[in-house]
Amino acid sequence: MVAPPVIVTRAEPGASETAERLARLGFRAISSPMLVLKELDDVAPDLSDVSNLIFTSANGVRFFMQAMGGMTAQLAGLTAWGVGPATNAAIQEAGFGLHVEGDGNAEDLAAMILKSDPDSGGFLHVANSAAAGDLVRRLREGGRMARFQALYETVPAAHLAAKAQQAIQAPDDCIVLIHSAKGAAAFLSAVDKISLETSILIAISEAAAAPLSDAGAKRLLHAERPNEDALMAALDKARQEL
Repeated sequence: MVAPPVIVTRAEPGASETAERLARLGFRAISSPMLVLKELDDVAPDLSDVSNLIFTSANGVRFFMQAMGGMTAQLAGLTAWGVGPATNAAIQEAGFGLHVEGDGNAEDLAAMILKSDPDSGGFLHVANSAAAGDLVRRLREGGRMARFQALYETVPAAHLAAKAQQAIQAPDDCIVLIHSAKGAAAFLSAVDKISLETSILIAISEAAAAPLSDAGAKRLLHAERPNEDALMAALDKARQEL
């Protein structure tokens, strides 16, 4: 059986990385990013009283390193905490020597930090502007010095790529990968008044799937763990069940 086309909705550069992985797995990938990443103007990371950096996405690592102008002696002495496999890979690529690897979501990472040495110093969570809140709040409630700094924002795309819209409107099945709740909301806005009756939506997490519950899709699934490997496993399962 020929695999259905797979629409990739995550922002670049991740969309291209996922598309390449899908091609290696024998899928026809269609890139249609639903979010665009934009660097915030005149924002420089404030590392005063910081001994630990928290990253909850690979994009956070990229924008941070760009803002810092690359690895420095100061950064080399900080501990970088990564939320999951993709983020951890970006941390390693950036050259951090002190690195603690998580394998879940932001809530899991906060719990891991709270179990660490309470005298490990201050924490800075670097992410996009929409990510401020729960993680830092939880750390503060646990007695840690923690603050948040946004270096970039995510802006919803105005519409689907033409090939993605054609695949969704075709009579045959197509699969749509969703990488975040905000991406799910942007996707729903882009497909307004377009039927999803032949579309199988696969989200990277339960939270990312939640906005899609009433989308009218043929099926809605989510990965067992919030990472790319688990998303690919859910995709493979969906293909086998067609």
